[in-house]
Amino acid sequence: MNRYVEAPARLGECALPDGRLLGWAEWGPSDGAPVLLCPGAATSRWLGFGAGVVGTIGVRLISVDRPGLGASTPAPGRTFSDFAGDMRRFCSLRGLDRPRMVGNSQGAPFALACATEGVVSALAVVSGADEVARPEFAGALGAGLRGLVERTVDDPAGAEEFFAGFTAEAMLDMVLSGSPECDRAVYRDPGFAAGYRRALDEAFARGAADYARDTVLAMGRWPFDLGAITVPVDLWYGERDTGHSPDNGALLASRVPGARRHVVPGAGGALLWTHAEPILTSLLSLPAATTGPSGARTA
Repeated sequence: MNRYVEAPARLGECALPDGRLLGWAEWGPSDGAPVLLCPGAATSRWLGFGAGVVGTIGVRLISVDRPGLGASTPAPGRTFSDFAGDMRRFCSLRGLDRPRMVGNSQGAPFALACATEGVVSALAVVSGADEVARPEFAGALGAGLRGLVERTVDDPAGAEEFFAGFTAEAMLDMVLSGSPECDRAVYRDPGFAAGYRRALDEAFARGAADYARDTVLAMGRWPFDLGAITVPVDLWYGERDTGHSPDNGALLASRVPGARRHVVPGAGGALLWTHAEPILTSLLSLPAATTGPSGARTA
């Protein structure tokens, strides 16, 4: 067994009412506490986390491919709200009620959209992509990233076309070149590297159009109100992570009612794999919400 990742225990596809499929993978006991994973940029259901942990603490980890990535059917023009609706239907079809959720990297805003709409009962954002298009961050971004953000906000269609030119190899190179050495040690681990590359290849199997859609949504202004979140939220950032949030989630935490922010000394953006146990243990300890945003009891 690899120290960071292991092969899924179960794989499958779920048919939505409109005929689209959502691919999923599971780790841990089938009767464990369900935790949905919103994966990072351009990775498929194959890349989980918590090797040697999920079984010990009784977590049923479920990773779901976003539309067009891996085994999931594309959904051109989809929105954050569309994704939250997909997750609500997925949970209903698989009998998950309102599970807890983990949103990693570019998966974070999609997970926050689910929290805003009451799809999940508690959330952990891990090395989460921040809303870098906010004016507060304009001076904190490097010239290259600032240019991409401005392009995304001013010309989302053009930006989407640009990002659609990405490949699995380009994504891997970008991640490695922008990571601190503590993260490169994880990415270069033979077992992790094989799993990560497989997840990238699966995500790009149909091309990069749906990665591009994800990126334009994540890099632009978020259309949902973080102040409307009524479920408990943990935010996790590594002290050395400079790629996901200009301030390690400080502004993001201030915008989410009651959010708990954890900054791990000496750690980088690979926190999901290096600190899986405290992340999941903390998530399980959160008092899962039993009512949705409207206040109606849902569990």
